[in-house]
Amino acid sequence: MNNLKENLQKISARIASACDLAGRDPAEVSVLAVSKKHPAARIRALHELGQVSFGENYVQEALAKMEELELLRLEWHFIGPLQSNKTRQVAQHFQWVQSADRLKILRRLSSQRPEGLTDLNVCIQVNVDREQQKAGVMPEQVSELAHATLALPRIQLRGLMTIPQAGSAGHDPANSYQRMHTLFRSLQQEGVEVDTLSMGMSSDLEAAIMNGSTMVRIGTDLFGPRPQSGKN
Repeated sequence: MNNLKENLQKISARIASACDLAGRDPAEVSVLAVSKKHPAARIRALHELGQVSFGENYVQEALAKMEELELLRLEWHFIGPLQSNKTRQVAQHFQWVQSADRLKILRRLSSQRPEGLTDLNVCIQVNVDREQQKAGVMPEQVSELAHATLALPRIQLRGLMTIPQAGSAGHDPANSYQRMHTLFRSLQQEGVEVDTLSMGMSSDLEAAIMNGSTMVRIGTDLFGPRPQSGKN
């Protein structure tokens, strides 16, 4: 799993195959490389193969990588739980936030986004399976939060993100993805201009693509196993 070129080709082939089954254009689905815990050198190497978008869960870890890789044209996505005391750094340094799930956080991101930067792209994280241990707004609250987000300056609502319940004998993640796609289409029907449905990871990207995903988040299947560390 440490051959980055081969890994990227395999992911691209899986996306193409899933899109073929779904009757979709593979160009509709982008790859977000989840680079948390991986060193900047691995990000640089993957960027040399054409990968531009990278997802990070921890602010301080991400900022260190950004500084080391500042000369590269990279698009940084924050995908982890976001606390109020971290919003300023995220608003100042990231291009995307995929884990917004509270109006308080969105307001802080809006007010703290520097005016000299382009608008911060935002996805609302949805707790589609209502799991107590997971972040995310409940499905029935998505519309209200989306419309409130539209009124905020310096941020651009792009769509929805979810991390569904893990697959098991009693749960098929495809069902979660179907419900997410319904939420996404409902927003569009309400006149909310969203274009991003971020869902699907290494183990289930096919099911996500079959149900309308436009962005899959891939970590281990691209970078290989994460280095062991005692710190976040």
